[in-house]
Amino acid sequence: MTTHGPTDHPAGFAGQHITVAGLGVSGISAARALAGLGAHVTVVDGGDGDKQRAAARELTAAGMTVRLGDGDTLPEGTELVVTSPGWKPDSPLFAAAAAAGVDVVGDVEIAWRLRGPGAAAWLGVTGTNGKTTTVRMLASILAAEGLRTLAVGNIGTPIIDVVLGQGKDGEPPYDVLAVELSSYQLHWAPSLRAHSGAVLNLAPDHLDWHGSMQAYAADKGRIYEGNTVACVYNAADKATEDLVREADVEEGCRAIGFTLGTPGPSQLGVVDGILVDRAFVENRQQQAQELAEVSDVTPPAPHNIANALAAAALARAFGVRPTAVRDGLRAFHPDAHRIEHVAERDGVTYIDDSKATNTHAAEASLAAYEHIVWIAGGLAKGATFDELVQKSAARLRGVVLIGADRALIGEALARHAPDVPVVDLDRTDTGAMPEAVREATRLAQPGDTVLLAPACASMDMFVNYNKRGEAFAEAVGELTARDH
Repeated sequence: MTTHGPTDHPAGFAGQHITVAGLGVSGISAARALAGLGAHVTVVDGGDGDKQRAAARELTAAGMTVRLGDGDTLPEGTELVVTSPGWKPDSPLFAAAAAAGVDVVGDVEIAWRLRGPGAAAWLGVTGTNGKTTTVRMLASILAAEGLRTLAVGNIGTPIIDVVLGQGKDGEPPYDVLAVELSSYQLHWAPSLRAHSGAVLNLAPDHLDWHGSMQAYAADKGRIYEGNTVACVYNAADKATEDLVREADVEEGCRAIGFTLGTPGPSQLGVVDGILVDRAFVENRQQQAQELAEVSDVTPPAPHNIANALAAAALARAFGVRPTAVRDGLRAFHPDAHRIEHVAERDGVTYIDDSKATNTHAAEASLAAYEHIVWIAGGLAKGATFDELVQKSAARLRGVVLIGADRALIGEALARHAPDVPVVDLDRTDTGAMPEAVREATRLAQPGDTVLLAPACASMDMFVNYNKRGEAFAEAVGELTARDH
């Protein structure tokens, strides 16, 4: 790690001509906030459907200009472009901005610039998988310490709204924010300097957006830039440690690892079912501080223990006591569709991990169970499945394939698990899920787990992964109902 000094970024948006790209949640939030600060705001969006028109009417009524059906042309006089996270860096709008010498930033960058004196510290979390769970664990731990906090960023309330709402309406300001940051958001947030940051893991994802694994990793690594206390990395994932080594941080900032094994100095880890800290103790060469038991983490799957350790490391970097780590983890319950127990029927357990939208997440999910009938498939987003199938083959009782890119998984199974029974459902309508559950039930034996961990995105069949998980739970419910 190298070090640098602090940098100040005054906001100064009043009177500026700002173009906001995208009429999604973050785009609307940014547009309203900037207009409220006195900027002249134009919102552009390539869509022109009912949803966009409804949003456009509201923003126009509030004094903004909205241009639908053309997201490529830079409005004349634009001094700054604020993009929604999903817009690709090679979008024509951004090429036009670059040609005009106009900066492009995201909503996180705007929020960072808008922080006032005495603003809440930011504890940042990124990674291919586990971000939301870790951030919510972290917020639970911080709250258990008695701190006023909120999980923000890529989840929940738009971060601009949270920053601008600090101390308003008689509410006390936040002490610290647990901030989930996607690679998209980090790409567009050049000034962000968190108190401490964590990269949970790195695996190929969103490469169609970033262009290469190297570019994807570099954007994730931005979370470490300017950290003041701790850069938290995964000791089992060397790529995350490499990002720490490359980061420019404040003088005195430390590299803190987390591991599912026995921790070394400056690490958090697990010893005899206990989560322990050898980083934030007086004598880390010889001392270890007990934080919590593995059984305090729900669910106690290996990757979720890793999430808990990362959350604990960030909390400890902020000065949180060990008892608050334990109490916060005990109070935390994961969101729906993340290794969620749906039902048990005839000795078979049904688990919904619809949130496993890439191979890395699916691998972690598959590793948590001994005998599995796996429901997989959807939109592959350029992923390959050989490594996933190789690592998981011994656990597979059977596989049911759904979705547009199911053949890619089927081919990997044929190469690396040829003896595993595979049911290929040649359909991509939402009605495929009940059939998938019925086929998985047919393949399952008492003691098995029917696991929805698709390793793919959902949009070929469902609006989002939530709807996919709900369809799975509903299908399992219909099976159970027929038993009565």
